[in-house]
Amino acid sequence: MKLKSGISILLSFLFVLTANATLTPVRLTCEYLVDPSVIDARHPRLSWINTAAPGERGQQQTAYQIRVASSADKLKKEQADLWDSGKKKSSQSFLVRYEGKPLQSRQECWWQVRVWDANGKISDWSEPARWNMGLLNADEWKAQWIGAPWQGEEATAKSADKTLPPAPLFRKDFTVSKEIASAKIYISGLGYFELYLNGEKVGNDVLVPNQTNYGKRDDLDVTRVTLDDNFRGYNVLYLCYDLKEALKQGKNALGCLLGNGFYNAALSWTMPYGSPRLIAQLHIGYTDGSEEVITSDTSWKVSRSAIVLDGIYQGEHYDARLEQPDWCSPDKPADGWESAVVRKAPEGELQAQMSHSDKVMEVLKPKKITQLENGNYKVDFGEEISGWVHLHNMQGEAGRKVEIRYICESPNGSNSYTMKGGGPESYAARFTWFVFREAEIINWPGELREDNLTAEAVYTEIETTGHFECSNPLFNQINKIWRRSLTDNSHGSIISDCPHRERSAYTGDGQVACVTVMHNYDAAALYTKWIKDILLAQNKATGYVPNGAPWQPGCGGGVAWGAAMNIMPWEFYLHNADKDLLAANYTGMKEQLRYMQTWVDSDGIMLSQIKSNGNVSEWHNLGEWCPADGFPPKDLVHTFYLWRCADLTAKAASALGEKKDASLFSALAEKTRQAFHKRFYNPVTKTYGPSGSNIFALVMGVPDEVKKDVQETVREEVRAHNGHLYTGIFGTQFFFETLADNGMNELAYEAMNKKDMPGYGWWISQGATTTWEEWNGNNSRNHPMFGGGFTWFYRKMAGLNSDQQEPGYKHIIIKPYPPKAINYASYSTRTPFGQAAVSWEKQNNTFKMDVEIPVGSRATVYLPVISGKTVKECRSGIKQAKGVKYNGIQDGYAVMEVSSGKYCFETD
Repeated sequence: MKLKSGISILLSFLFVLTANATLTPVRLTCEYLVDPSVIDARHPRLSWINTAAPGERGQQQTAYQIRVASSADKLKKEQADLWDSGKKKSSQSFLVRYEGKPLQSRQECWWQVRVWDANGKISDWSEPARWNMGLLNADEWKAQWIGAPWQGEEATAKSADKTLPPAPLFRKDFTVSKEIASAKIYISGLGYFELYLNGEKVGNDVLVPNQTNYGKRDDLDVTRVTLDDNFRGYNVLYLCYDLKEALKQGKNALGCLLGNGFYNAALSWTMPYGSPRLIAQLHIGYTDGSEEVITSDTSWKVSRSAIVLDGIYQGEHYDARLEQPDWCSPDKPADGWESAVVRKAPEGELQAQMSHSDKVMEVLKPKKITQLENGNYKVDFGEEISGWVHLHNMQGEAGRKVEIRYICESPNGSNSYTMKGGGPESYAARFTWFVFREAEIINWPGELREDNLTAEAVYTEIETTGHFECSNPLFNQINKIWRRSLTDNSHGSIISDCPHRERSAYTGDGQVACVTVMHNYDAAALYTKWIKDILLAQNKATGYVPNGAPWQPGCGGGVAWGAAMNIMPWEFYLHNADKDLLAANYTGMKEQLRYMQTWVDSDGIMLSQIKSNGNVSEWHNLGEWCPADGFPPKDLVHTFYLWRCADLTAKAASALGEKKDASLFSALAEKTRQAFHKRFYNPVTKTYGPSGSNIFALVMGVPDEVKKDVQETVREEVRAHNGHLYTGIFGTQFFFETLADNGMNELAYEAMNKKDMPGYGWWISQGATTTWEEWNGNNSRNHPMFGGGFTWFYRKMAGLNSDQQEPGYKHIIIKPYPPKAINYASYSTRTPFGQAAVSWEKQNNTFKMDVEIPVGSRATVYLPVISGKTVKECRSGIKQAKGVKYNGIQDGYAVMEVSSGKYCFETD
């Protein structure tokens, strides 16, 4: 009786603790992904965000418990047959490594977490989440790579007949005679594929798999930008789809439509690999414990599709008269189809696609339809997107060819649909994308109405997590058009320079804009993949990192491009506190730095002079790019990036506990900084040089005795340019924040606020809905690279910063630099701990600021004092405010240390 009473009391106590819990774990992810369909990490890392009850301050996680089960049913029954971590005393809530039973290929993993708060109260178990394991060993792939018999091994662009053939259809018929317990297919198709089952498309991915360096290519050393194909490695990504619910008893038919993509791209900005090919492996588990495996092989049938041409640069053309109705319906035999042929496997290792796919992310309706004098229609969708026009409910005769001419300043490819007649028809492209705000519809049957077409914006599925707004509408618009450029350029989990003409993953553009991207989007999975692309593209003998990755031989660049190997892993670490990624790329960082030093002279100055065909190559050795007013000296830019790479590699070494390396690289950074000053500073003119040279110098750090002179030189430079910026893409990244850090925030505001050239406002005055490559509008008008400087909006004007000494927003520093003309500003972002936010407003002579600090973080808050020294927390005395330690007034700011929670401060 006493025992039962004791148990009852214990259960009651546990119930009270749970009922009063102040934390709730939400947004469970595995390797930065929500419920990933396929993972091949043998010890995947699990993360969650803790949310506190309303009004709670100072909350933190003190312990966690994770349980992982091999099925949803077992998890529901609290049978953690894969891992029960038990109670772990730890504040860690992200990137917690799985430490359970060894994971097996194709295993389902269901998991939950619960946490203990600062007071020892335990939360409820979170909602279940899951991940699926892929094929962990190469010998488990029993499938063969197959292709169409009318194509050879070689890429079409390299064959005698360079005409791109119709996209092939693949089909496999099979019968299911037992009750199905599970069914998963592991599949990749190069360049792009669409999977079908019993007549229906599987999933909503488009343009998959994500782009990589798929394998070896001949003749990379004789292209426009020459390179030895001596990369660290190659990989091909595969996806997994769950087919259990779509399979049926009896006859079934798998279908696959294969596009050229970058694998069989024409010789333009790229270099092809081979003809299209497919690999697929379907595992069907039955309730009786048996299993059937269906693999791609020569038993699959192949036929030509109605896509008569598709090319990543050429466009897409579809002839509906060539359609084969019900082509993958099990009720219709594949009469007349040919047998598939075996193709060589690419050199790239098959790896799970652990980054987001492209999808149709937005659907835009026409803003305006105008009939032209020639009878064609011009349609305006309001803003420039990357994607395609979707035609709906066409009624016309067989053979009528409707053309879609995408209106754009850059080469864009062509697109047409030839009607089959006999009823309503609809069409959208599949295997390439177009860039447009307006489109001309040619030879439309009858009157074109608004419900006959939509524009579908297609890009990698990256979630918007950062939100900025201020009282200047121009700044809000500038931020908006950059974000449109960013999504337009996001395809295949890389970010290109421009989405039309080149479509290439330039490393220079990537590193200069990555911090802005991370402030606006959850791009952790994208960057994990893309940084790996950069590492794999590194020359394994020399350490050289090319101007683009995955490598395309149209990519010109120079030292600041290869510097992405050092910059992007470090910036990723600052935002995500991911030491594993930093460690995985640390050797690449050191090797790139080793390569850079081969171009350093006896004075410590770097000047890259790579030769191509016996001559120094402009497209290997660029310094600055697209400057507003002249180029700074090339050796100055190269030396700056030598310093920056050494400095960041030293910091990475320190973070990883590599003390000797940290000392070595810190010394190299300091030696380079001194060499830079000695070579470039002119004590008579008090300048390091033109066109942003002094901005680079201030970022590095100039000697104390010349700092005021250099700051005054920068002021004079801004005045001489009538308040405009005067930098290229790399100088512009640092321009605004450097001005703010050196007492010139009002000049930063003035330059950002310019509505004439060079200025972002001038682009908008010209009707831009995206950011451009050049200030005068030449060349591409869809480039995200000049967004590198927009961190001034978030980190200076709004004032939200992650402390570099405690990465991942463990310690947040909130310190606004409010320009005189701005009355309010706000910025919020989702950190690894949850949402962090700041919002401030000026009211008469008061300054009011709202702050939100996520559970697990703390912050130092700097509140601008406009007049007087009275500091309040929303009408209560600051000294009585819970969770606040007031440190007094310092340099015009009231300084406070705060714990997690929401706060409202004001001064007068």
